[in-house]
Amino acid sequence: MRNFFKGKGTWGYVSGTYMIPKNTGKEDVVLIDTWEANKSKIITYINNSVKHSIGTQLAKYETSNEVCDHLQRLFGQSNFAKQYQLENDIRAFHQKNMNIQEFYSAMTNIWDQLALIKSTELKACDAYIDSREQQWLV
Repeated sequence: MRNFFKGKGTWGYVSGTYMIPKNTGKEDVVLIDTWEANKSKIITYINNSVKHSIGTQLAKYETSNEVCDHLQRLFGQSNFAKQYQLENDIRAFHQKNMNIQEFYSAMTNIWDQLALIKSTELKACDAYIDSREQQWLV
C-alpha cells in the first residue's frame, strides 16, 4: 500500500508526516478542507481493500495514520500459527506436473509470505537470513 499512496501523493498523510493544519486564518480553511478530503480518500481506499469485518474495526479511527497503525498491529506482528503453517507448506510442497518456473514461482510466493511475518530484528541479521534461505532450498 505504501507504493500506492506514494503514487497518489498521499503517503505523508498515512505516515503521519502531514498533520492537520492549525486553523489560524481564512487561508487555512482551504488547507484543512484539502487535508480532510485526502484523509477521507485514503481511509476509503483502505476500506475498499480489506474485508468488511476488518473495515468495521477501522471506523473508530479518525486519521489514516491511525488506521494504518491499527493494520500494522493487526497484521505486522509475528504470527506463530501462520509461520508454522507456511513452514509446513514449504516442506509438503511438491512439483508434481508443474514446470520448474511454475514450481519456483509458487515456492517464492510461500517464502515471501514467510519473510513478511519475520520480526524486524531477524530481518536485519544476515547470518539468520542466509541460514533460512539454505533451509528453504533443502
